[in-house]
Amino acid sequence: MSRGAEAEATAPRFGPELLLQAQGRGLGVKAALFDVDGVLTDGTLYIGEAGETVKAFSVLDGHGLKLLAQGGIAPLVVTGRDSAAVRRRVADLGLRHAVYGAADKLAAATALLSSLDIDWADVAAIGDDWPDLPLLARAAFSCAPPNAHAEVRAAVHHVTRAAGGHGAAREFCDLLLMAAGRYAGLLQAATSGQAGTLDAR
Repeated sequence: MSRGAEAEATAPRFGPELLLQAQGRGLGVKAALFDVDGVLTDGTLYIGEAGETVKAFSVLDGHGLKLLAQGGIAPLVVTGRDSAAVRRRVADLGLRHAVYGAADKLAAATALLSSLDIDWADVAAIGDDWPDLPLLARAAFSCAPPNAHAEVRAAVHHVTRAAGGHGAAREFCDLLLMAAGRYAGLLQAATSGQAGTLDAR
């Protein structure tokens, strides 16, 4: 089997109906909203005696967010909690747009999208609990990991196979890039050694 055929055989598979849903207005979405706890992490909080919070992040998810940005889809983080760990992760990934400690996620996300001149019709979102529901309801395409609350899983277009903190965000990124027709080009760049500085995950 050739390298190209190998890559094609191992690429994530999404049905045509799902890919059509994930296209937004047809050219692919312009931005993707990410929750943190339960999506970019498994939702577990490790709190030390001094009160510091420790979180575990997946490098697969991190690389997915960087690929998303390279593919022309802006990754946006809107989280209800604020911590040094999350800020460090966002900075390490070079993400330009994030809102921390958002008591009202809808207001925070709407203000962020307005500042970027992006409509909800051009947005995808992934979340796992009730505070994410207003964003998921307004987004053109919505996802949740399988560890999300039942009401959230029932409200979204797609529930990922991978769990939060263990590849759910990467699956979401891959799906959006495939729907926009940009996945194959990014994969080709990676296999030919032209992926630039994307190794910093």
